[in-house]
Amino acid sequence: MIDIGFYMRIAEFKKLLGQIHPIHKPDVPRWLDSQRSPTPVVFNIETTNACSMSCFFCPRTTLMTRPVKTMSPDVFRNIANQLTPHPAELWREWVAFAERNYSVPQDEVSENAFFLYVLPRVLVLHGYGDPLLDPHIPDYIKYLSQRDIPTYFSCNPANINLGKTANAFENGLTYIKYSIDSLVSSARGKDAFKRDYPQIMQVLNMKAKKNYQTRVIITMIDLGLDEYESLKEMFEGTDVYIYQKSPDQAWLTGKEKPKSIHWSEPCQFPWSSISINSSGLVIPCGEMYDPDVVLGDTRTQSLEEIWNGEEYAKLRRAHVFNTPGIRCTNGTCDMKVLGKFLV
Repeated sequence: MIDIGFYMRIAEFKKLLGQIHPIHKPDVPRWLDSQRSPTPVVFNIETTNACSMSCFFCPRTTLMTRPVKTMSPDVFRNIANQLTPHPAELWREWVAFAERNYSVPQDEVSENAFFLYVLPRVLVLHGYGDPLLDPHIPDYIKYLSQRDIPTYFSCNPANINLGKTANAFENGLTYIKYSIDSLVSSARGKDAFKRDYPQIMQVLNMKAKKNYQTRVIITMIDLGLDEYESLKEMFEGTDVYIYQKSPDQAWLTGKEKPKSIHWSEPCQFPWSSISINSSGLVIPCGEMYDPDVVLGDTRTQSLEEIWNGEEYAKLRRAHVFNTPGIRCTNGTCDMKVLGKFLV
């Protein structure tokens, strides 16, 4: 989830970023702090950082040094008990705002529509791991569904287990995404798509037969291979939400930086939402593969204590003043900190 109220409150401010005189720059952190919610919103919980793939475009493959860990159910439930969904009226206000300000209708199927109408609403249950490798994930989905919290995770088609997938669907998973990088030459193994396509179709057939309400998302990472239209044809007539996704690790791969809304705007994570890794540590966002910046520990602190604490205040100031020395400002993220938009 994302604090959509904060996004709406600072919309006009973002339009004026390049016009703010340097003399007023010290006032920016205080003003932004007055606009954020004192109650934290959680964007994602990485329940495990286990993964069976070694994709060249993922920092996990060559850069992640933290040990593989799966979150304990006690830690997860403690976090979940502190979460609440967006009120229905606030969500309706957000949809009207997003359609008006971004000219992307809610019923559009695209990368920008996914960012505007899926990610802000759901609790993301992945990070640098595959949730299907967490044996507890169906139980977590049920626990969150009972609290009316919509859920979503992205996973590797190679790890599809129909039994576990059916449990997740039955327990109320809102969205599931299967990412595909190529129809032919895949970072996920030789002939990966030939293996994965029948498994995805099995999931779709199961979903139709059981009338599960989970929305299946298919996305192709844009690696410049000109295969997306062929992929769309292969899923034509099926009940899928399919779009092409910008590669989001351009700083690592040397590819062109993504141009979608999420990546073109200044990073708002320090004020809009919390990310939690598989050890229960709060980190700046889900892009941080190693916990270089730790903002708190959910095993010993409440989310509200962490969100309103000094470590978060330091991170927010670093984003405004583009302070060197942390990953957010050293060029190892495709998003720009807010300070880079100020004159």
